[in-house]
Amino acid sequence: MKTVKFFQAISVLLIITFISATNINAQEGSADQAAMMKAWQEYMTPGNIHKMMAKDVGEWKASVTQWMDPAQPPTKSEGTCTNEMLLGGRYLQSKYTATMMGMPMNGIGIMGYDNAKKLFQSYWIDNMGTGTMLVEGPLDETTKTITMTGKMFDPISKTEIGVKQVNKWIDDNHSVMELYMVQNGKEMKNLQVDYERK
Repeated sequence: MKTVKFFQAISVLLIITFISATNINAQEGSADQAAMMKAWQEYMTPGNIHKMMAKDVGEWKASVTQWMDPAQPPTKSEGTCTNEMLLGGRYLQSKYTATMMGMPMNGIGIMGYDNAKKLFQSYWIDNMGTGTMLVEGPLDETTKTITMTGKMFDPISKTEIGVKQVNKWIDDNHSVMELYMVQNGKEMKNLQVDYERK
């Protein structure tokens, strides 16, 4: 609780600093300051989409299907996922434990929704590498699907490659995540995780 209050205080301080800095060379005007404060408040306040993300809080069973070679059958494994909301309901943190390629895999994902950009953003790290993956994209409210794109570094080819992550809610107790590698304009499905609430 003390940590949350500390970061809230820091956020307020940053807002005040930002407003002061942007007004250094401008005429003082309470109307402008009020408009700027309103815009920042809208940016920082969790909304209905954050409440939707919060429905994923809890313990999940993960059924993992992985394609290393499209010409070969996929491998299957089981894992678990624990979700919690962070920083006053602004971000969804997911902690994963599974087995991949016969090795223990632990990963952490952070998903947020940027009120200003109107986009989801997802950040991923795990013990199967030392890099990170950041993707972003919109929500299709009709199909309850988020399609996010970005790039990651491929240590084999020593180049950045495109990635596409698709998250779909089936219902409150089931969801699916698909991951595609994108090279030379072609998509290859690399991973599918089917989640079921414990």
